[in-house]
Amino acid sequence: QVQMKESGGGSVQPGGSLRLSCRVSGYIFSSYCMGWFRQAPGKEREGVVGIDNDGGRTYYADSVKGRFTVSQDYGENSLYLQMNNLRPEDTAIYYCATDGPFRCSQWNYWGAYKTWGQGTQVTVSE
Repeated sequence: QVQMKESGGGSVQPGGSLRLSCRVSGYIFSSYCMGWFRQAPGKEREGVVGIDNDGGRTYYADSVKGRFTVSQDYGENSLYLQMNNLRPEDTAIYYCATDGPFRCSQWNYWGAYKTWGQGTQVTVSE
């Protein structure tokens, strides 16, 4: 059974940084696409970043390019999201997802992923 668990969320001031972690168990880590999504209150779940495990190509939402960086640790079966220069509009619950689309096609469509973590809250405010 595949399980995913996020950690690292919290509250920061604008301009601050956080590093989210996602530990994956019961899964062949090197398969297909993995991603980070977020959902703010009253809004749809949106893709933040996708990473193709076969080659490592990454895809970022325009709103986070240059500020967020995704990385992997195959030995730890973990996915990370380094978030810098955080803004109030980054406030959301952040989810990691796996077993996503082949070659990360439609990487930012939440329905293309089969397995999700429970989410971790990120709050950016003064």
